[in-house]
Amino acid sequence: MHTAFRSAILTTGVALSLLALQGAAAASAIPTGNAPSCVTVWQNTGTITKTGYARNDCGRTMNLKIVWAHGVDGSCQTARAGDTISSKVPRGPRNFDGAGLC
Repeated sequence: MHTAFRSAILTTGVALSLLALQGAAAASAIPTGNAPSCVTVWQNTGTITKTGYARNDCGRTMNLKIVWAHGVDGSCQTARAGDTISSKVPRGPRNFDGAGLC
């Protein structure tokens, strides 16, 4: 009885530790590029493509681009305060790295 109970506690502890590590990895994987922190970035992943977005919440006009790892970045676009830019790429080895100034 004690062995089964200890095994259950150990299994639960390992599972909780793995969840904590996954959460930490997800938090550290937030893309930023070199755009200021007032630029909000996110991505949507579809079946065939990925689309990266950046919204200019800075209160001034900026030139921004979507940054992709393992390939060409999005084009340089002028984003007025409140504007959102986007860039779409095929799914695969490309990783969304946020937005950058250009």
